[in-house]
Amino acid sequence: MTSKPASKTPSPVERQRLDKWLWFTRIAKTRTLATRLVETGKARVNRTRVTKASRMVHAGDVITLVIHEQVRVLKVLACGTRRGPAAEASELYEDMSPPPARHETASRPPPSPAQRDKGAGRPTKRDRRKILAWIFNKQPSKE
Repeated sequence: MTSKPASKTPSPVERQRLDKWLWFTRIAKTRTLATRLVETGKARVNRTRVTKASRMVHAGDVITLVIHEQVRVLKVLACGTRRGPAAEASELYEDMSPPPARHETASRPPPSPAQRDKGAGRPTKRDRRKILAWIFNKQPSKE
């Protein structure tokens, strides 16, 4: 009997589950989060909405994701064999995302905090709220 010699490199994966691919490419931190991302309807494969994490993807597919209110468009270049370092993960896809949109609020200067004379004592509750609103770039509540 003759046996085939074992190859040292693993055979390339032709198809892969979408949630696993998102995890391998480090788009999602855990596989559970990748599954949740797909099942909530925030993923599309070739313009078709996907709600099952078991959807198979292969090289050439275009995946559109909505993550943190930003749209990411990724073209699958290869399927991974492991969740390796970020440099290895970035070789599995091509990022075709549009540039991020500018927010109108970013062009406006933040409002100044409540003005108090130095040494005027402890800030009042209203002053403290204005200061916190200024720190966290929120509009102060009207009192």
